[in-house]
Amino acid sequence: MTSPFENLAGPGKALRAEPPDANEFAGLQRMGLARLQDAQKPDLAVESQFDLAYNAAHALCLAALRWHGYRSGNRFLVFQLLPHTLGLGPEVWRVLSKCHDARNLGEYEGMLEVDTRLVTDLITACKQVADKLGALPPITSA
Repeated sequence: MTSPFENLAGPGKALRAEPPDANEFAGLQRMGLARLQDAQKPDLAVESQFDLAYNAAHALCLAALRWHGYRSGNRFLVFQLLPHTLGLGPEVWRVLSKCHDARNLGEYEGMLEVDTRLVTDLITACKQVADKLGALPPITSA
């Protein structure tokens, strides 16, 4: 039986297999955790908090995918694969999906419409990703 990763990997597909790299993983995790910490600063504008928390979530989810030995050519896919990379359910990836849509509206159409509730939900989801990511065993070289 093939894994969800194998189904999405290959020529012309969204994922490509690439051996995990402990330094890359550590860098993505460090960057994600720093952004998550900064996103929680109450003196920042809600849009800044959102931007920091969204990018933290993306870095942490990408680190989880890299831990499994894959790289994505699709930014959104790292969120969709959370049930397989970290065992997180729809209560997490649906929040991240909604935030991805909000981020795209802001980036490509100049219509970033976020509020404190969405940022709070995003930070909560990001913390869950960070906790699961921190529980992964270290990457060992093959």
